[in-house]
Amino acid sequence: MADGTTLTWYGHSCLELRTGGGVVVLIDPWFGNPTSPRAASDVTECDLMLVSHGHFDHLGSGPRSVRDADSLSIARRTSPTWVAVHELSLWLETELEGSEVEIIGMNKGGTVTARGLSVTMVRADHSAGDWSDAGEGPLYLGEPVGFVIGLEDGTRVVYTGDTDVMGDMDLVRQLHEPDVAIMPIGGHYTMGPAGAARAAKMLGVRAVIPVHYGTFPILAGTPDELRSELGRIGAGNIKVVTPDRGVATPLP
Repeated sequence: MADGTTLTWYGHSCLELRTGGGVVVLIDPWFGNPTSPRAASDVTECDLMLVSHGHFDHLGSGPRSVRDADSLSIARRTSPTWVAVHELSLWLETELEGSEVEIIGMNKGGTVTARGLSVTMVRADHSAGDWSDAGEGPLYLGEPVGFVIGLEDGTRVVYTGDTDVMGDMDLVRQLHEPDVAIMPIGGHYTMGPAGAARAAKMLGVRAVIPVHYGTFPILAGTPDELRSELGRIGAGNIKVVTPDRGVATPLP
């Protein structure tokens, strides 16, 4: 168990990590999702912002306007360090001009230190554009990514972002030795339980926290299906942790 770190899930892929050292990390903060018990306007703390890709349900906006995103409004109020893939970082520099947000642009394979934590950017197999406010089509905000977050006590958390299972997850295990994985299981837009089980096995983690399920009927994968599939492939020792929405839970 990570020393003093808690995770709060606000539905979909919206997450808050509070580390043992007191750092507040927001990940893909779509507080406007229909299952969230909290509004973005209630968020007053964010030291480190991580957004995996430019889809509205991860930036935290309406499906036709990314400039009203929860992530942007929270960042303007809380002045976090925001680590983002290069193209997204360029867009953020324009959108957040005049704010005190520290934007760190990087790319897959890189590692930075932000607010005392290490952040490594890894591959995700997905897409990333969304509608521009002008309505002329998708706004390109860089490729999708995942993050390996190194906590103060040495625990490593891999947030895979929206992705399908892929062989590169074995390389993430070899290079970064993650302890806990946060990954989607809903299916249709991401891997479902069968893919997530194989991803967890390749990553070699001790525990999985499933996200990106149950928001809409089409995201039909369930934690019980994930547990069943882990057992079927000989990885039943990997614990599946399912926090209640809005409840701070110790990181396994």
